[in-house]
Amino acid sequence: MKRAVLLGAALVLLPAAAPIPSTPDLGKAEAQCRPGESGPAFLVDLIGLKDHAGRLKLEVYPANDTDFLADDNVLVAAGKTFRRVEVAVPNEPTPRLCVRLPGPGTYAVTVLHDRNGDRKFSLSHDGFGFSANPKLSWAKPKARAVAVNAGGGLTTLRIVMNYRTGLFSFGPIKGS
Repeated sequence: MKRAVLLGAALVLLPAAAPIPSTPDLGKAEAQCRPGESGPAFLVDLIGLKDHAGRLKLEVYPANDTDFLADDNVLVAAGKTFRRVEVAVPNEPTPRLCVRLPGPGTYAVTVLHDRNGDRKFSLSHDGFGFSANPKLSWAKPKARAVAVNAGGGLTTLRIVMNYRTGLFSFGPIKGS
């Protein structure tokens, strides 16, 4: 039973199975904020990073269960929203990432703290967070639990990062 629960946790950040592998640069050109732009975009403050090692990967998905955490190639091929910002972890107490959006609307946002920068999610090592900071369980959250609204300008979000805190649990680092 515990192995099944652990496997479920690993599936939280893995996209749905698809024959086409993820393309690391997909969605980046559309996502990059430009100086002087007024939006629509999310300004995402990351709360509670474990350290400043590695890379951060922020992704924006449609806020529905079918498309949330779906394969990026499939979303883009279908003309659906997918944005990705990937940067080295800034050396700031509260890093802020900016991601452009196709327009005002409701979206689902994920952040991965890839602490060793290998572009692979490690259940025991890396951290993650979701917009709206839902209570985490062993399954990926429902899209409605992470859905956030963006206006026509800049919209600020706070995402609390979660890391493995015990053998079978995840949560924010104490004091975050």
